[in-house]
Amino acid sequence: MAKPWIPRMHLWEIDDQPWFPSFLRGYVQTGLTHAWTVHIPVLQASSPATIVAELLRRVLGASVSKHTYIDFCAGAGGPTPFIERALNSQLAPSARDTPAATPTRTVPATASAAVVNGERRAADDSTPSYAAVADPDAKSAVVRDAEVNGGDQKNGGSCDNRVDFVLTDLHPHVESWEAASKKSDWLTYVSHPVDAANAPEDLLQRYGRKGGSKKGIFRLFNLAFHHFDDDLARAILKNTVETSEGFGIFELQDRSFIGLLTCFVFGFFIFLIAPLLYWWSPVRLFWVYIIPVVPFVLVFDGLISCLRTRTATEVETLLRTCGTDTDGWEVHSGRERFLWPVGFLHWIICTKKAT
Repeated sequence: MAKPWIPRMHLWEIDDQPWFPSFLRGYVQTGLTHAWTVHIPVLQASSPATIVAELLRRVLGASVSKHTYIDFCAGAGGPTPFIERALNSQLAPSARDTPAATPTRTVPATASAAVVNGERRAADDSTPSYAAVADPDAKSAVVRDAEVNGGDQKNGGSCDNRVDFVLTDLHPHVESWEAASKKSDWLTYVSHPVDAANAPEDLLQRYGRKGGSKKGIFRLFNLAFHHFDDDLARAILKNTVETSEGFGIFELQDRSFIGLLTCFVFGFFIFLIAPLLYWWSPVRLFWVYIIPVVPFVLVFDGLISCLRTRTATEVETLLRTCGTDTDGWEVHSGRERFLWPVGFLHWIICTKKAT
């Protein structure tokens, strides 16, 4: 891959700032989710979320079913519920299999506490920014039981290749995650803050081989890794290598002229299709057309995201210098067109070598 014509610049994005109104942040994040999930016939063969599912199956091969996929920067949900749906539709043994409903239980916010009673609600009613400080006083985490016999079997013990996905974030969006998880027995969440640079022990015990699971942890970073400066990125990679068996970084932009142009094309499409997406919400349409804050922030932050996005070589450099042994790790990367003529999904998938 050619070296970008401009150096990486870790500038600030409007959506990250604590002063940006939470209701507008929610509208912007919804717009980003649509960028991942909307499929426009003729211009798109499939949505970016579907492409990610296909990439995971293609690159990981037979091992795709040997992981639990944990999104460590899930935000309000983003593309992960759609990736789960697309991947598991490919892995399902047959259309006749209908998973039994999975129960819900409460686990502690701290790694060492026992199971306690908690409440099913968001830690904060507003939508927090990436720059906000995580609530250190979170009391409990509501998750849905996603594994039976180590996660390899469901539906009364019948063998199934489908995989579990888990939503986590430093700033949990539990209400959004709860709504998404109700649509799939293979999607769960953790409602207490989860630091990607220091994954809590209870999470590792529950979903990783360390706790006796037959599946390893595979981390997802969807439109997220460019938010981290070099020091934080190294810390996250170090923790990932030490506690996981693989990770995937997926971005809709890069530091190229085409990447920058894609942001303007995305802004144009917001104006074009907003009535189809938000016809039921005059307030949202007001902030798209009358005072176009939403498309402005999406385009502005998209341009800044381009400047912050790392190449596969730059990510590998951070990986090899993160402070832990990475000799057994392989790096795969590439790009896939998701929007004609300029939209490309840039991906990096790293895994441990088979032993």
